[in-house]
Amino acid sequence: MIRRWHLMLALFAISAAGTVPQADAANGYPTEVVADYVLGCMAANGQTAKALRQCSCSIDVVSSLLTYEDYSAAETVLRMRQVPGGGEKMMIFRETPASQSKVDALRQSQIEAEVRCFY
Repeated sequence: MIRRWHLMLALFAISAAGTVPQADAANGYPTEVVADYVLGCMAANGQTAKALRQCSCSIDVVSSLLTYEDYSAAETVLRMRQVPGGGEKMMIFRETPASQSKVDALRQSQIEAEVRCFY
């Protein structure tokens, strides 16, 4: 007979395994994030084999310049800036130097990636 806490521990382990990202792709970036970046990049640059190589190179450059935590924070700021309304609650994403510096770092890494991968 399985004790209740053994069952709870087993269920916790199973549920936790589903929430852990797959093997890290580029410098600690989850595979899903890398794939999302490449797919978005390809949508903007053409659905070609050349675009696939360039966009894969691009995320490699970005991930070499920004930690995943910094990338994620910048992406969050950019997504939150797209939310209409919000009033004072959204000001932290729109008007603070901290949020702007995160976005600037991401954009700078993307510029570097464009120079290295698209020219």
